[in-house]
Amino acid sequence: MDVLLVDGYNMIGAWEELKALKDKDLEQARLLLIDKMAEYQAYRKRKVIVVFDAYEVRGLENKQQQYKVEVIFTKENETADQCIERLVKEFKNVRTKVFVATSDYTEQRTIFAQGAFRISARELDIELKNIQKEIEVDINEHQQNKIKSKIPLDDTVLQVFEKWRRGNK
Repeated sequence: MDVLLVDGYNMIGAWEELKALKDKDLEQARLLLIDKMAEYQAYRKRKVIVVFDAYEVRGLENKQQQYKVEVIFTKENETADQCIERLVKEFKNVRTKVFVATSDYTEQRTIFAQGAFRISARELDIELKNIQKEIEVDINEHQQNKIKSKIPLDDTVLQVFEKWRRGNK
């Protein structure tokens, strides 16, 4: 399975929607980023790990799981870049492609030298917007392809039949 490592604060600082939210409530900006990455993970079938700096924070590395997205707050004196570089080494193998989402040019060069692929914050934002459009198209196609009854029935009768079909009285 492919892996996408996301520099969390880099995305928050680069995406207009998250940047505006960050100024009001940083926690909400983080949660919205995680929500977006969960949707990305579900649609693209890539393991997603979002890494946030805890560089100035005392303590150990903290890992959480939200919507099957792994969220890592780095340990004391470790930057998100250092954590991402360590994770690239862990995940990179013949069968696993590792993608890193960051707009930090130095970090892009470092991970590229390690054999990972880079995705800029702008590219990831565009990809997420394209995914939204693809989902809307899929939903519209699904609704149009619903099986139509050969017997014309009004919506009230159809709802009763649907309840019976599901075992509800």
